[in-house]
Amino acid sequence: MDVQATTPLDPRVLDSMLPYLVIYHWNPHSQIHSEAAMNPARQQVASLIAADPREIIFTSEATESNNMAMKGVTRFYKSRVKHMVTTQTEHKCVLDSCRSLEAEDFRVTHLPVQKSGIIDLKELEAAIPPDTSLVSVKTVNNEMVVKQPIAEIGQICSSTRVYFHTDAAQDVGKISLDVNDMKIDLMSISGHKFYGLKGLVLSISGIGTGYVWRSCGVEVDWSRVCGLGWCPHPRWWGWELHVRDGV
Repeated sequence: MDVQATTPLDPRVLDSMLPYLVIYHWNPHSQIHSEAAMNPARQQVASLIAADPREIIFTSEATESNNMAMKGVTRFYKSRVKHMVTTQTEHKCVLDSCRSLEAEDFRVTHLPVQKSGIIDLKELEAAIPPDTSLVSVKTVNNEMVVKQPIAEIGQICSSTRVYFHTDAAQDVGKISLDVNDMKIDLMSISGHKFYGLKGLVLSISGIGTGYVWRSCGVEVDWSRVCGLGWCPHPRWWGWELHVRDGV
């Protein structure tokens, strides 16, 4: 009832999309044609979170973005560090990703929340041993009506040299976010949460976005994670800044 599960499509979004559905019937994977449309969109998304457009990667949905961020980072650094931290109140796709990583012998710490629904920052600091690669905490939990202290969490992660991922699907476009000031390394965004597309024809499930901070040197094992699982055809990659399969 509060448009937190999803939102209606804004008529302006529909007007923007119609030419590409009716007039400009290009192959969507033609870089020559698609970049003319995608680059302005990348700039618009980047401006929402004070990011560089080159840091924006379009995906099918926020669930894919969460999987790419979490599995990509942990698998890339697994030869040196095999621990990550999250909370007990994350979205199901994050908790499922954690279970998947635990099956690969990663250690995952699930922090509880206080009665207020907010994590204890001292508990977070204590839960980050030297072999930690990633902390993932949802910015806003719409079911609990809670906003986590993201800037403080980002500072803790930065000071301990741990990458920070946040699922920001519930808050981008609604509250002010600055990935640089908040020291956020990776962020997941969902278009249908703020009046964007839920999906098009056939099996396309929606439009999501991933943000990866280039300046911090975060490395993601794109070759071993393709959203919800293993990518069998890494040689097809070339779309979305050469880091995500577009097929």
